Amino acid sequence: MSSISNILYPVDFSHSCVSMAAYVKRAAALLGARVSLIHVADPGGYNGLQLYVRPITEVLEEHLSFCRERLDSFLVGEFPVAECPRILTLGDAATEIARVAREDGFDLIIMPTHAGKFRQMLLGSTTAKVINDADCPVLTSRHAETIAPRPLEHKEWLCAVGLSSNSERVLRFASQMAVQAHSKLSIIHAVQAGDTDLPIHLDLRKEIHSADAQEARRRIAELQQMVGTDVPVRVEVGSVKEALLAAALESDADVLMIGRSQHSGAQGRMRDLTYAMVRDSPFPVLSV
Repeated sequence: MSSISNILYPVDFSHSCVSMAAYVKRAAALLGARVSLIHVADPGGYNGLQLYVRPITEVLEEHLSFCRERLDSFLVGEFPVAECPRILTLGDAATEIARVAREDGFDLIIMPTHAGKFRQMLLGSTTAKVINDADCPVLTSRHAETIAPRPLEHKEWLCAVGLSSNSERVLRFASQMAVQAHSKLSIIHAVQAGDTDLPIHLDLRKEIHSADAQEARRRIAELQQMVGTDVPVRVEVGSVKEALLAAALESDADVLMIGRSQHSGAQGRMRDLTYAMVRDSPFPVLSV
């Protein structure tokens, strides 16, 4: 059984990173994992005058030296340097975070989201690009500028299952994570109600939705048998996103696990629903 043993924590020295530190530390303790901090220096952060009067290699060396000193002294109380390695790279933040996670064999990336701008402009954010590009699971928090997420030790975890070819992989990962963290896992599935212009009687609509829900429960039972789980299942009818968010709120979940495509490709791993869940969820989302 695979497990989470190496966590990559990207930091940009913001208040969000400071607020998120206790959460990351507790998650690592819960999973028995080691945390490494990574900071990606921005090569475009020099002013024109510096580049005009000094060689670019000199400016770059000085900038990296400054970032190294700042990284080595950042959050040392929560993550001692001797126990938690620091990684400094140069380039595009999302690209470098995904690359390091892949090449160095990290099992999980934990990233805080930022204030309103992230919510409103998710498609252009570093976090969204990491979720799209990273091979490993990515855990994103709710807005952590002033309020850190509740610790995972509440141990109510919810896995959204869509009954696609990807569902077995997602549920298997969720099951393994729950066992590792000694957490209670449950499954949520949303049956899209859909809109139709046909004059269908209300009772007939209910029958159709009921049949869809029964079929979903049957398929989820088969899926659980394949994976070897036997956890509670909740099936909702309506807008998929709204149903998932409502179910997670009512279950008082610590984290909502959702699936991504296994292939990055031209369309990327993230789909519209994944973006919507990460953007609108009031609690952490683990994108698998």
